[in-house]
Amino acid sequence: MMKVRNYLPILALCLMGTSCGSNKDATLSSGIDVANLDTTAVPGTSFYQFANGGWMQKHPLTNEYSRFGSFDMLAENNRKQLRELIEELAAAKHEKGSVAQKVGDLYNIALDSVKLNKEGAAPIKAELDKIASLKDKAQIVSMIAEMQQKGMFPYFVLYVSADDMNSTVNLVQTYQGGIGMGERDYYLENDDKTKEIREKYKEHVAKMFRLAGRDEASAQKAVESVMNIETRLAKAARSRVELRNPRANYNKKSIEALNKEYPVLGWNTLLKSVGLSAVKEINVGQPNAMKEVNDVINSVSMDQQIDYLQWNVINSAASYLSDDFEQQNFDFFEKTMSGKQEQQPRWKRAVSTVNSSLGEAVGQMYVEKYFPAAAKERMVTLVRNLQTSLGERIKGLEWMSEATKEKALEKLATFHVKIGYPDKWKDYSSLEVKNDSYWANIERASAWQYAEMVAKAGKPVDKDEWLMTPQTVNAYYNPTTNEICFPAGILQYPFFDMNADDAFNYGAIGVVIGHEMTHGFDDQGRQYDKDGNLKDWWTAEDAKNFEKRAAVMINHFDSIEVAPGVHANGQFTLGENIADHGGLQVSFQAFKKATSDKPLNTVQGFTPEQRFFLAYANVWAGNIRPEEILRLTKIDPHSLGKWRVDGALPHIAAWYDAFGVTEKDKLFLPAEQRASIW
Repeated sequence: MMKVRNYLPILALCLMGTSCGSNKDATLSSGIDVANLDTTAVPGTSFYQFANGGWMQKHPLTNEYSRFGSFDMLAENNRKQLRELIEELAAAKHEKGSVAQKVGDLYNIALDSVKLNKEGAAPIKAELDKIASLKDKAQIVSMIAEMQQKGMFPYFVLYVSADDMNSTVNLVQTYQGGIGMGERDYYLENDDKTKEIREKYKEHVAKMFRLAGRDEASAQKAVESVMNIETRLAKAARSRVELRNPRANYNKKSIEALNKEYPVLGWNTLLKSVGLSAVKEINVGQPNAMKEVNDVINSVSMDQQIDYLQWNVINSAASYLSDDFEQQNFDFFEKTMSGKQEQQPRWKRAVSTVNSSLGEAVGQMYVEKYFPAAAKERMVTLVRNLQTSLGERIKGLEWMSEATKEKALEKLATFHVKIGYPDKWKDYSSLEVKNDSYWANIERASAWQYAEMVAKAGKPVDKDEWLMTPQTVNAYYNPTTNEICFPAGILQYPFFDMNADDAFNYGAIGVVIGHEMTHGFDDQGRQYDKDGNLKDWWTAEDAKNFEKRAAVMINHFDSIEVAPGVHANGQFTLGENIADHGGLQVSFQAFKKATSDKPLNTVQGFTPEQRFFLAYANVWAGNIRPEEILRLTKIDPHSLGKWRVDGALPHIAAWYDAFGVTEKDKLFLPAEQRASIW
């Protein structure tokens, strides 16, 4: 699931979503595959193992995965369907400029390893040479602008998104960035594993510069340049916990003020270069990070900054160059950091490229062939039922005042719900795909996306725009539009089953829907009002009560040891944990209400209540490598799959009742230690 926040898109929830409801005209199944269970496990010791042990044994990790779970399996199935659609276009000739030509040609270009290996580093040579010719700081700023438009973000990110304080209008904003490993802790922490990764990153940078044509001495010099600048940027960056504070990340300034505070960046020239010359003000997300960017450009030698900018090109292009570049890129980012053993087949990588470059064009084909209208109809009903349930729970809260409840109910009633696919599709007519180089096509696709984004600056927010493609196996909540979105890609088993009963569907997709709704009221979402503005609509006492209850969740997850000596980060994962908790509570209540007139039977030895929780746990079935556990604990705001089950369910009273969990069981929490929020 995800929570979409600004440009660094959809801060994810992680992967969940779908539709629910019952097919009243057929005999419905339980939806539960008993082969997924490990009945030798005790539910109160590890419900995750009990519900998923069989699945985990049947699906050992293959070499191309660092983590593989239920949603990855569904994504694989979706990718095979997309492959069929794309290869059909790739096998035929089409009118130049047509969507079919673009999709088919880009796929064929991605598959052409002979051409890629013949070219080597040639596709990036002109860019590297242009950077090497830079003479002064003003030229560096111009190069930053040029690279941003092509999907490369040295130093920082410049993007356009809704103004948090005036959510109907799009605002130009900045976000900290510019570090190759993507997470500041890799540069700052000094445990053995992090230091090992840092040293291997240095080796990786050197090898990539060698592949790009540098000699050994020059490559080593470039490593020093890259590490100097990236470490400085990392030290100035906010932590992922700090980035969760939307008010701290709102610092709107006039262009005049920016030119005074960060003069080296020459904002008038920078903005004009990216097509934003009419802009009068910008939100600087992280001022300390921007100050460091200004200082780095002002004080670091031109030679070092040239090395750093060239590294941004090499690093961004690596996956679209010859096999030696791509293999080295895989060896560090996937093998060293995540534990994967081998690359995905080239066709999978090619499908992913087409999917990301021409997402809605592919999505339109996908929906037409694979998404039944009945699924959307059932989803509409289910969302309505979950909204009713959450409203009932809000009304019944003993810790919240009537004044705040009224505002919360208004926000709930104004949720903008998106299901399946957009009503209006993107127009790719101005994007050119041609047979020069794979990397050149990627840059054109990035430039197309960037131009589409900057054109929104100062204009009204389009609340009907989708922030995920319809073929995506995920879901999201976006606070500035107060919307919940469930793409077609996730409205399939094991998230949604048209032939399964309500116990299954409310436990799976129902919890996902409740999860997304609860994001509107988690520690971040609750700071936005019904119109999507960052506005305090809580009484001081209610806010204090919320924080006290959220602290219970923080402390609980802080106590979880995810690897020897490594604990979960309860503050970082708070929003997702609150959303899981709320999703479970809201969906279980909706499930009981939906079946109150006609209770479901015990099936396969499991009561309806038990099947509800089994369906929820099955969504998170998966295997994961030790390296990926450590990586995700640093970068992912979601708890690991195991703990979205064994960490979340001990706070749900109905789970204890369903499985007879008592104080004798390992997962048992006394009632006074359980979180109770929504």
